[in-house]
Amino acid sequence: MAQLSELKAKKISPSDSPLADGTVVGLRLEPGSSKSQGKWILRFVSPVTGKRRDMGLGSYPDVGIADARRRGHEARLSIAEGKDPIAERDAEKASLKASAGAMTFEGAALKVHEEQKPAWKNAKHADQWINTLREYVFPTIGKRKVADLTATDFADALRPIWLTKPETASRVKQRCHKVMKWCGARGFVTANPVDVVGYLLPHQEGSRERTTHQPAMPWRDIPIFADALRTGPYSSTRALLEFVILTAARSGEARAMTWDEVDLEAKVWTIPAARMKARVAHRVPLSERTVEILNIQRAKYPDSKIVFPALRGGILSDMALTKYLRDNKVHSSEPGRTATAHGFRSSFRDWASENGYPRDVAERALAHTVKNSTEAAYHRTDLLEQRCEMMQVWSNHVSGLQRPTALSASESVSAKT
Repeated sequence: MAQLSELKAKKISPSDSPLADGTVVGLRLEPGSSKSQGKWILRFVSPVTGKRRDMGLGSYPDVGIADARRRGHEARLSIAEGKDPIAERDAEKASLKASAGAMTFEGAALKVHEEQKPAWKNAKHADQWINTLREYVFPTIGKRKVADLTATDFADALRPIWLTKPETASRVKQRCHKVMKWCGARGFVTANPVDVVGYLLPHQEGSRERTTHQPAMPWRDIPIFADALRTGPYSSTRALLEFVILTAARSGEARAMTWDEVDLEAKVWTIPAARMKARVAHRVPLSERTVEILNIQRAKYPDSKIVFPALRGGILSDMALTKYLRDNKVHSSEPGRTATAHGFRSSFRDWASENGYPRDVAERALAHTVKNSTEAAYHRTDLLEQRCEMMQVWSNHVSGLQRPTALSASESVSAKT
């Protein structure tokens, strides 16, 4: 018997006879109620009851031919083992329903934690993730069944820290949301009550949407600081800090940078998804000065796979840049607070805004994820060409090669188009 072709399946109409597939015994596509639609049926004799049975495998075209064959093959394996695949499926559904009725929030959170732990960057974050739920959520709703939980239950758990510890409360809420989303994907709940928790909690002006910014150096002050970096005693730490400023990269991404990520000919540094915060690969255009820094590093550390190695080899500590900035009392725009390495990303962002660069180009340079789902759907390119130009101008500013010329947004866009 010949295999069922995609062309023939697409032409099925309500008046047609079932179309048999020669790949799996008993597999056929029965016509549906409208043209080009059908339903997959596996006809077999139950090894348990000895009776003929028809097992639904899904609707066509939602379930394609290859997927239907896979499902039919799996059912045939069960039959060969003396099992009834319909009875097995019913038993699995009953078991899932029973599990849903017994699953507690604490049990679900522990399972999510266990599944997600391999994807997290370090053990400290994994511990913090579950420990915040243990401290703030488990005492009130940990033993409750997830199917019984409401938005009010989560609001009551979060209320004691909602205004007094806003950043912690935000993280806890996100983690609760992830747990309940996991429950929804497995059929334990039909809706995620955490979606509407914010409507049940007090809103203090600026408290919920406020972002904790790292102390940043004003962008106009950076050329003098960068000159001191270049003219002082050379070290990987100094070179790394200048490189971080020039690329607006996160320090962790630059610290772990390896030579196989760098294409000096194309002047592009490609950070793999595994090392990115958003888990999406990111291309960084390299300005003339950053290429100079990389060439110096390669000459000084020819045997190192790490671009900015520690003194004794390996990756520099995450405190290396922080210690340098503190020891040298590098000022920020906030009185009494030392600038941070991460704060230079904010400095770059301010510079880009005040010099008329489009928001989208600047945000791509920072590898920020797009939170608006509609806007994200239209992001088809990383705008590398536009970013190359912008990062070279930024590099010129940092290196003191040109004075800033604050264009208006309209002038800048016009110049680029």
